Amino acid sequence: MRHNKAVNHLGRKSGHRKALLSNMACSLILNKRITTTEAKAKALKPFLEPLVTKSKDDSTHSRRVVFSYLKDKHATAELFRTIAPKVADRPGGYLRILHLGFRQGDAAEMVLVEFVDFNEAAIASAPKEAKKTTRRSRAKKAEAAPAAEAPAAEAPAAEEAPKAE
Repeated sequence: MRHNKAVNHLGRKSGHRKALLSNMACSLILNKRITTTEAKAKALKPFLEPLVTKSKDDSTHSRRVVFSYLKDKHATAELFRTIAPKVADRPGGYLRILHLGFRQGDAAEMVLVEFVDFNEAAIASAPKEAKKTTRRSRAKKAEAAPAAEAPAAEAPAAEEAPKAE
């Protein structure tokens, strides 16, 4: 029984598991998104998120610590150069796991793991902050008497300004 065992061993010895997580982290850093199984993605998240947090502090020590986990100088450089500045204001939660369905051969749950700030499709489709409007429609009044409403609309705004101060 595996009561109170926090680490998912993924059916591998510790050296193989560390190499797997390191390679998956490097692939994710270089490609910004990967497709993998749900169990591996859930194991990757606590492995990689502390490294992204360490990369916010661009010092020699933090670079060496991150390199000791990743063992790839290109991935380490990419993490410190492009990813760390983009997530500098985010307090955590750098990765997103999206479920894709089941794999054809063995019905394993497949997921898409990506960096939150590097999803161009979600950033492009995100609604821009629209101008704040009221629920009342003022278009009918403006069409009926545009010349009469314009001075009346400006006068109350000028009167309310001194009241707020």
